[in-house]
Amino acid sequence: MGFLKNLTFLQLSDNDLDGNIPSSIGGLESLQRLHLDNNHLEGPIPDEICNLTNLGELLLRQNRISGSIPNCIGNLSSLQKFLVSSNNMTSVIPVSLWSLQQLIFLNLSLNSFNGGLPLDMGKMTDIQSIDLSWNRLTGAIPSSIQELKSLSSLNFSRNLFQGSIPQSIGDLKGLDFLDLSYNELSDAIPESLEGLTYLQHLNLSFNKLSGKIPNGGPFGNFSALSFIGNEALCGNATFQVPPCHVNGKKSSRDKRLRLLYIMLPIVSAILLVSIICFFRKRRNTSKKPAVSVENPPGIDHPMISYQELCSGTNNFSESNLLGVGSFSSVYKGTLANGADVAVKVLNLHIEGALKSFDAECGVFRKIRHRNLVKVITTCTNADMRALVLQYVPNGSLEKWLYSNNYNLGLHQRVKIMVDVAAALDYLHHGQPEPVVHCDLKPSNVLLNEDLIAQVCDFGIAKILAENKLETQTRTLGTIGYIAPEYGLEGKVSTKGDVYSFGILLLEVITGKKPTDEIFDAAMRLRQWVGAAIPDRVLDIVDSNLLSTNHADLTPSKLESIVLSILELGLECSRDLPGERMDMETVTVKLNKIKLSLD
Repeated sequence: MGFLKNLTFLQLSDNDLDGNIPSSIGGLESLQRLHLDNNHLEGPIPDEICNLTNLGELLLRQNRISGSIPNCIGNLSSLQKFLVSSNNMTSVIPVSLWSLQQLIFLNLSLNSFNGGLPLDMGKMTDIQSIDLSWNRLTGAIPSSIQELKSLSSLNFSRNLFQGSIPQSIGDLKGLDFLDLSYNELSDAIPESLEGLTYLQHLNLSFNKLSGKIPNGGPFGNFSALSFIGNEALCGNATFQVPPCHVNGKKSSRDKRLRLLYIMLPIVSAILLVSIICFFRKRRNTSKKPAVSVENPPGIDHPMISYQELCSGTNNFSESNLLGVGSFSSVYKGTLANGADVAVKVLNLHIEGALKSFDAECGVFRKIRHRNLVKVITTCTNADMRALVLQYVPNGSLEKWLYSNNYNLGLHQRVKIMVDVAAALDYLHHGQPEPVVHCDLKPSNVLLNEDLIAQVCDFGIAKILAENKLETQTRTLGTIGYIAPEYGLEGKVSTKGDVYSFGILLLEVITGKKPTDEIFDAAMRLRQWVGAAIPDRVLDIVDSNLLSTNHADLTPSKLESIVLSILELGLECSRDLPGERMDMETVTVKLNKIKLSLD
């Protein structure tokens, strides 16, 4: 690799690359853009990367990279984008990073960085966005942050920052996003923040702030959610905090007011019923309050407040985190009635997250089936989008296929795939407007306490108009499972789900992911299976499946059943959509195979 002296752009994102980043990458002396995000890379960032002095973009998001940021990172004087979120990085952020004067976008979120920030942060004069959220950073937020005049987005949430919010943040006049939530910040909210006229999103929740919440400037646009979890705050009733009391000696006027407060409930008792009736009648047509928790149409469940979600998930703590997806994080929660739920919280700052939420809600309004994960309610307001889902205790099919502590026999695997087939059959043929899941894979199949499969995650699903066979999309599913026509033409149809089901069927029997390292462009999972049948069937079957006791099956019958399943998987995953059967036919064929096992 190091011999490619004239290479300027290396784009290897969204593959299944693993292993370490090679030190030879330092020989790409002309490289300007290096994109390696969304792979399985591990190990440290090599120091040799600091030799790439022309590098303007370094994207390493969503890998398994560990260790620290090289101290020599300051040598990359042309760097404009440095994005390493969602990795396993640790140690202190090197001081030299803060000297990169041309840096525009910095994202170190979802790692385990520790230590504090330097006193002098003012050299990054072009920086527009800083995201250090979900780390273990400590100490104070330096007042020198005021010198980052181009800053429009600042996210320090989910850390251990202490001390006061600097008054100097009010000098960042272009700031439109500020999130300091889930830290240990104390003292008052600076009134200087009232001068941030462009501020559209503010989250100071779950700190140790005290005193009055400012009223001026953009604060009139914020809801109580911006300040929840700070017990000592006071101010306007809009923020659902107590009123602030003026210190000093009580005047006779104060005493009269106190007497009035005592008598007022008595005087107004007669009017109270009328007022309640009036507002109840008006509520259906008036604007929803800032904190709005609602149920999707067709879902009958008591309202769940945002406060109950916070309480039930331990303030959305990491210990409750079940998983992180492209657009969301999922937490285990317990409602006030003792019911366990999964709370899927959308990351509204990721492009496409709102569209994903709307798509999922649109699907859940139309569907209800035993093999689809059940939505309980939603939580929707200006600052949050969340789905409250039925908690499925046995985790995903992916966990059961690839974790050492779990094992599934042939009977169980076939039963699970029958459940998945039933879910897709219902989505495609169970209502006038077919629903295409678009992202079927093992991690989107959950197993309940009885190992009944439930398909989940409709974030990129498509609803086809009645009598319409296909639509277009720019949002692709997961590599290895998406049908060829998705990537080539962006065509979405129910036959695309059939393809994904076929690949999943092959994976469940062989224990091989379609992205396994043994496969390449010339030999994919489908070709590998096709080359092995009918003579070498048992050679490609998952060894964990074969090690399971199948006393009721003779070896020849086991081989025959496995062969029929693999042949069905190959039929479903044909390259041309017109050559694939529909899910009604697939379900019938798979149920016949299941009956032969009983």
